[in-house]
Amino acid sequence: MSSPEEIAQFAKEYGIKNVDLVKTGAFINGKWIQDEKSIFTVCNPATTKTLLNVYDTPMDQVRESIDAADAAFKIFTKTTSGRERSKILYKLYDLIMENADDLARIITAENGKPLADSLGEVKYAASFFQWYAEEAPRIYGDVIPSSSNSKRIVTMKQPIGVVGILTPWNFPAAMITRKLGAAIAAGCTAVIKPASRTPLTALSIVYLAEKAGVPKGVVNIFPTVHYKTREAGQIICESDVVKKVSFTGSSGVGKKLMEQSSSTLKKLSFELGGNAPFIVFNDADIDNAIKSAMLCKLRQSGQTCVCANRLYVQSGVYDEFAKKIVAEVNKTVLGNGMDPKTTHGPLIHDGAVAKVESQVEDAVSKGAKVLAGGSRYPELGPNFYKLTVLGDVTPDAVVNKEETFGPLVPLIKFDTEEEVIKYANDTEYGLAGYFFTKDYSRLIRVAEDLHCGMVGANTGAISEAALPFGGVNWSGFGREGSKYGVEDYIVIKSVVIGNL
Repeated sequence: MSSPEEIAQFAKEYGIKNVDLVKTGAFINGKWIQDEKSIFTVCNPATTKTLLNVYDTPMDQVRESIDAADAAFKIFTKTTSGRERSKILYKLYDLIMENADDLARIITAENGKPLADSLGEVKYAASFFQWYAEEAPRIYGDVIPSSSNSKRIVTMKQPIGVVGILTPWNFPAAMITRKLGAAIAAGCTAVIKPASRTPLTALSIVYLAEKAGVPKGVVNIFPTVHYKTREAGQIICESDVVKKVSFTGSSGVGKKLMEQSSSTLKKLSFELGGNAPFIVFNDADIDNAIKSAMLCKLRQSGQTCVCANRLYVQSGVYDEFAKKIVAEVNKTVLGNGMDPKTTHGPLIHDGAVAKVESQVEDAVSKGAKVLAGGSRYPELGPNFYKLTVLGDVTPDAVVNKEETFGPLVPLIKFDTEEEVIKYANDTEYGLAGYFFTKDYSRLIRVAEDLHCGMVGANTGAISEAALPFGGVNWSGFGREGSKYGVEDYIVIKSVVIGNL
């Protein structure tokens, strides 16, 4: 474990004022646990230097956390009303906003994204606690008329039980709050396995949950080294005690978790991989489309699940779009996220860089032209790849089939609406899709024809707490956020009252 002196030094180096936010242990049944002999390192992807040593939770303590959550559930669901849970969530919202700058610095240190992006994520993360604070008192049942005059049917919405939360590294704050907020609002208890590359953010949020008055055992978190993630996930999925698993990550891992969960038939909500099409029609507002493409495709250097993966531009505006997006890319500044001049940071690790590199090489070998970037940036470090624009990308390029998760903008020319819809839907995935047009009839038509869970029409910014977030096909199932977000954390009990 990192010593108090090392934690203080980390906080000083990264300008973190509230040192108490920096936690490096597991939090189980209301207690922070740590052991100097069981650790793994967390590194800054921009510099590759070690930030801190974090507790590598043994699997027997993972099981203990599940038991603690189970014991707490029996009390939490019976002793708190929706209004009382709402107050806890509002307090959590306030605490996150009070510590927003420090939380942003922790995110940038371990994730690499620019500080402005990190601060945006913190506010986005806090909004889910605010949203679910508003939902908690309004989880209503119904009275349903019976076919018999002597009976009444009453439905009760009850919390499902212990929830397993498995989160990714790309949004280490928001992917926890989006799940945990709904769980607490419903009256569930939770065990959280954070991403091994970004555990510090998750641990700081759980620390704030403790400060907000979340009862003992209601929220538990256990960081583990990367190669133990599969084992920890299996324990959660195969546990008879855990009644639901919420996971954000790759489709491949989602399939494995679903297989492991089948033995206990638990409820699942998965937000998995994407391959979002971004379509620009001839009648689009090109400047708006360019602005949206920069935000949607290149935010966090392309490491977001809903970012555009394939950019289809109609032939009449293709040259103008290509010229303008190259000009915008050339204005960006790649660098360390802690530098205020930086607009785009590193990729999370060398493997991510290699994937972008391979997709660029494949597209070029099939006739694509490099319009901007197209190579690593070794002067900055091993995890940097230049923001890249490729022109004349062919439909058979690998980038059309595989999610990039990196700063690659592939431009594919098309002629007709029918043609581009066929291209856009030629994928197993279905998370998000985007298109730009001024034709109102086309707007409705294309929105209905795209096979995905979320559509941005004339905008590249779709995420907010009010949005039912989720996909179809290989992109998963279930919805997070919005009025539907609590539904995955409750069960409906029907009570038939007879002999009236």
